[in-house]
This record gives sequence, structure tokens and C-alpha cells, in this order.
Amino acid sequence: MKFMAIDQYGTTYHNLISPRKDLCKRMGRQHADKIYQDKKDGSVVHVGYIIGRLWLTLYTVEPFEKIV
Repeated sequence: MKFMAIDQYGTTYHNLISPRKDLCKRMGRQHADKIYQDKKDGSVVHVGYIIGRLWLTLYTVEPFEKIV
């Protein structure tokens, strides 16, 4: 599964196989904190990372297929 990340400024980071490892390597960092989000049903989910001063939200990338 491939991932992409978008930071708070709208910069995108593509082709992430291991998101935390790949993002830290690209930014020359070794530490990343998790970002969590509260859901309406009361649960909490992990949605991204804080690396340096960037808040990065993760998204999965799926190939587009349309049956003709």
C-alpha cells in the first residue's frame, strides 16, 4: 500500500511505503510524533505525524480502475 502526506502548507509528499521512516529520511530527522484525531463516535484515530515544525496528514493512494 502506498501513502502520501500533506503538510499544513499544502506541500505533498508522494510514494511513501513506510510513511514515518520515509518522511523522516526526506526531512533529515530521526523523531516523529503521532497526530491523533477525535471521531464523532468518541473514538480516537492516528492520522499523521509531526516532524520538525511540519504537521503531516497521511492518505492512502489506490490505483483507479473503472470497469468498461
